[in-house]
Amino acid sequence: MLQASRREANELYTLFHLLAEGKVSMGDAQGNPAREVPIAFVRRQEHDGPRHYLIGETEVRIQGAEMDVRYPREDFAIAAKFLLQELQKNEEVLQIDDLERFLDALKIYDMEARTEDRTDLHVALWNSKNSLMGLRIQSRLCGYQPLLDGGRTANLKWEQTGMRFSAPAVKKINSTEHPENVAEVARRILYIQSLGGILKYNDVADKIFRSNLLMLDTNLPRILGTMVMSLHLDDTSRLDELVKVLEEKNPLKLKDELVHKHGIYEYKVRQFLLASAWGMRPGKIFTGRASSIGGYLMVGQQGDVLLYSRQDEQTFSDYLLTHTRLEKSLPDDDKYGYLERENGAYYLKLNVKLGFRK
Repeated sequence: MLQASRREANELYTLFHLLAEGKVSMGDAQGNPAREVPIAFVRRQEHDGPRHYLIGETEVRIQGAEMDVRYPREDFAIAAKFLLQELQKNEEVLQIDDLERFLDALKIYDMEARTEDRTDLHVALWNSKNSLMGLRIQSRLCGYQPLLDGGRTANLKWEQTGMRFSAPAVKKINSTEHPENVAEVARRILYIQSLGGILKYNDVADKIFRSNLLMLDTNLPRILGTMVMSLHLDDTSRLDELVKVLEEKNPLKLKDELVHKHGIYEYKVRQFLLASAWGMRPGKIFTGRASSIGGYLMVGQQGDVLLYSRQDEQTFSDYLLTHTRLEKSLPDDDKYGYLERENGAYYLKLNVKLGFRK
């Protein structure tokens, strides 16, 4: 029996859909198709090296290690339709026996491309002389992957001031019957405040993540701190709504003209979104150099595919601002949400995790 995870099936679906269509729709700021552009060929990393899929008028020529074959584009359309029907079922593991012979003929043995640069496919638009664009696939059919994964390196620190808590009081604050419940984090914050404690933003917990954020803007850590605190206390998660929170609270104490006329907070958030999309990660040194990621393929519930390219960052940042959210990871997994003693003071950490809205 040939089985595939939802993510594996989604990647194959996206590949076959592009080969069958021979074109892709550019997405607009609202997540709708704007215009169609032809695809010359697709490159995918296979078990035996890179494989090129050259799209002709009625067939696809496949070239790779000891391989040069042609298949009708209709074959890929049939395979894509089958995978879409399976993906639309509410099953975690999909049975794809009907595709086994086709996959063997194509010599596709890795259902997910194994790449080092976090791309899934490389695509040349318009004609084969154009440079390849490395693309990441994000799909509602299998669940979105984080734009910025949380993890322990993505924690921010607040120093607890206002009054000194005894060790039993700290133990009571940190105690919980449901450690997997992220709502416990907000409860602890409110409990600290009810006892007269004050949480004052302090720093980024990890030095690499701190440096990465400072590369974008020296005030970005404090901006993110305001956003993450609002996520837990007010349950505000959408990035466009968090921009409004920033404008209201004005954590940097900027002039009103700069906040409302120039839109400085929205600008800073857009820069953070784009940097995260193009590959900035909390635990890896970010130098600002362009990564291999040149765009995103966004796959909808009905199998529609939209392309967002680095060449049109304005449209992509418009889309990201209204289609992303901060997420709450599990406190015990990412080690945040507890009062912890460090160098004679107590600190509470909150986690930064960024993903697409469901």
